[in-house]
Amino acid sequence: MWLRIINIKQASPNCCSTPNPALSRYSNVETCSISCSSSANTTASAAAAAATTTSAAGLTFKKSRLSWNRLILVPEQCSSATLRREWMQYQGINDWEGLLDPLDHTLRREILRYGKFVEAAYHSFDFDVYSPTYATCRFPKGSLLARSGIAKSGYRITKYLRATCGVQLPRWTDRMPNWTSTSSWIGYVAVCEDKEEIFRLGRRDVVIALRGTATCMEWLENLRAALTNLPDHMGDKGGGSMVEHGFLSLYVSKTATSPSLQEMVREEVGRIIKSYGGEPLSLTITGHSLGATLATLSAYDIATTFKNTAPMVTVVSFGGPRVGNENFRTQLEKSGTKILRIVNSDDVITKVPGFVVRNDEVAGSGDVQMANTLSWLHRCVEEMRWVYADVGQELRLSSRESPYHKNGDVVMCHDLKTYLDLVNSFVSSACPYTCNTSQYPAQA
Repeated sequence: MWLRIINIKQASPNCCSTPNPALSRYSNVETCSISCSSSANTTASAAAAAATTTSAAGLTFKKSRLSWNRLILVPEQCSSATLRREWMQYQGINDWEGLLDPLDHTLRREILRYGKFVEAAYHSFDFDVYSPTYATCRFPKGSLLARSGIAKSGYRITKYLRATCGVQLPRWTDRMPNWTSTSSWIGYVAVCEDKEEIFRLGRRDVVIALRGTATCMEWLENLRAALTNLPDHMGDKGGGSMVEHGFLSLYVSKTATSPSLQEMVREEVGRIIKSYGGEPLSLTITGHSLGATLATLSAYDIATTFKNTAPMVTVVSFGGPRVGNENFRTQLEKSGTKILRIVNSDDVITKVPGFVVRNDEVAGSGDVQMANTLSWLHRCVEEMRWVYADVGQELRLSSRESPYHKNGDVVMCHDLKTYLDLVNSFVSSACPYTCNTSQYPAQA
């Protein structure tokens, strides 16, 4: 049997000094493989140079003066075997209980893997407003993943997705067709078709990857921050569920030549369920920023549209704004949709739009006058349709506590690469980040 030795270097200065045994799951940094048969020779030479400590596995290694500079043993195939056996846990069937703090190594790898699909969506988008192909995908379906650096993912793209803006502009804007393009490429659907990858995952996985805001029209939709009722065809007749107006508009709007994002997602998911419904199947919707909000809306729509046939639906969102109100969150939970929100506490985008007002905080105020004031403010904000609620489970990170991003500006705090760097080096809330951890590689 092969074992991996992981050298966890000293944690950041704000890290606690007491070793945390739970860190034995993690392998963020330098790794090398040795066989059990040669471990005695390896540790014998180390013992000659310094005092030694014996692990539970019977292997001996040098103990550093620094509490975090130690050797940890992890079975080489443990992560894949665990994922294959317990994939529903990693898809959130139990709301990631016990996996987020400290961050489970297998879950970390899955979050980073889904993040690469979102990076590919950004990498493939034509941002050049002077290009005749502005707001479209630069690559054909067959080569997008390879040209975005994830050729060996085991997935095949089956459909491109577009989002349409519902804002009505004055006619004079027709003289700037690129700047005011109402429909733009926003992501894709990919199905895992590689047998080895299906075996590793324990099921066939379907990914919907969605990029963040990129066009002027999408920015205009982002500014339509008041809540609006979900339409009846999204499964909440008179239930009081409300979502941000602009996000909903981008999801359901269409033109004579372009169907809505909702229609495209429903059509492709229905086809996939029909093709693969007889085998273990998961649907993972992942996105960053605006893409995170559309991922949440898509997940809710799929879970309610395909009530009896939908596979397990999971959202992995990076830096997403708030989406809807308390009733919307309740309906999400009832639908069985699982949402993992990766949030940078220093990212202002995750704190908008609107306000989060908790009724228990209003009622729990000891000062009667203060309680009345808070209640009045709550009613005012609610009437303005600005009271939102956070959804799903949260993995909270912090740029300021990271050795690489502590001096980052507003843009860097929201950047997807920053999120992936933070996930890559995060340990736990008690001891947030390890120093000398290799940064998450930039997309080509």
